[in-house]
This record gives sequence, C-alpha cells and structure tokens, in this order.
Amino acid sequence: MVDRVRILAATAVLTASLSACAPSLGPPPPGRMAAPPPIADSTFRAADFAWSQVPGKNTLSGAMVHTGAVRYSCAGQTVVLTPETPWARKRMQVLYESDQHAALAADDVRSRQNQAPPGDSNPFVKRVLCDAADHFSFAGLPDGAWYVVTLAKPVAGQTGPSLAMMRRVITRGGKVTAFEL
Repeated sequence: MVDRVRILAATAVLTASLSACAPSLGPPPPGRMAAPPPIADSTFRAADFAWSQVPGKNTLSGAMVHTGAVRYSCAGQTVVLTPETPWARKRMQVLYESDQHAALAADDVRSRQNQAPPGDSNPFVKRVLCDAADHFSFAGLPDGAWYVVTLAKPVAGQTGPSLAMMRRVITRGGKVTAFEL
C-alpha cells in the first residue's frame, strides 16, 4: 500500500512538472488577428498601458473606406490609437458594442459614455490627422493590439449621420500593417 501511494505521488509530481513544459502555441499565423483574452477586470490601471510606451519598429497604415449609399470621409479628423488593455477592451464593447470593429452613428456611441468604465487613457493614446485622401499612419509602435478610432462625415453634397469608426489592429514583427476602417 505504501509503495502504491509513493507511485501515485511521484506520478502527480511528474505530471505537474511536464505540464509546465507544455509548448505554447505562439502568435497566430501572419494575416490572422488573435482573439483578445476574456475581460476579467476592467478597472483602469495606468500600469496596464506601459507596454505601449516602449518604442518599436511597427507601423499601422490605415485608410477610411465606407461603402454604402452615402460616401464618408475622415479627412481632417483626428484618428486616435489606444493600446489594448482590459479597461480599453471593455470600454470598446460598451461604446461600440464590439471589441473588434464598428461603424456606428456617433450620437449613439456618445450616448453610452456614462455606461463605459471610468478612466483617463489620454496620456497613453497617440493621435494623427486623417489626410485629404482618407489615409493615416502611426509609426514607431511596439508589438501589441490597438484600437483605432475616428469620426467619419458624409462627403460634400451627401447627407447622413456622422459615424464613429473603430477597429482593433495588431502590430507584430517590425512590419507595416495596412488596414481599412
């Protein structure tokens, strides 16, 4: 009986130590976006943004493309780049009803402001202007996941609501990542 207990204990220790050596699956294949981890705690913590302040070699190159009956443009609008944290992910889900991508009436997004988790990410976000051709870019970024947000308005001669545009993008490997809003 004692030998059986020793064998079971040794098996348990060996199983635990081997599972610690299990290989990680690593990053997703190129061109595929990783699913974000589940939101555990959406409390704002400045420390969660630290990774995004390290200089990197990645560039995000975006273009505003909106198809439909009304043509939209982001020309002259500020484009905001927010690092993904549990707080930011929860905020996007509340404001945009998604943590991946959205094109919603700006008034609807604004109406949910008081439901979003409180916090001030302004010291950690990056901003650029959308040019006349509806293009924008952010350079010198570290590897990671980000939220790109801007306002799109109907082009001259067309009518429609202003749209709040959001998309989650990933930088990795010192590359230029091109994407459309």
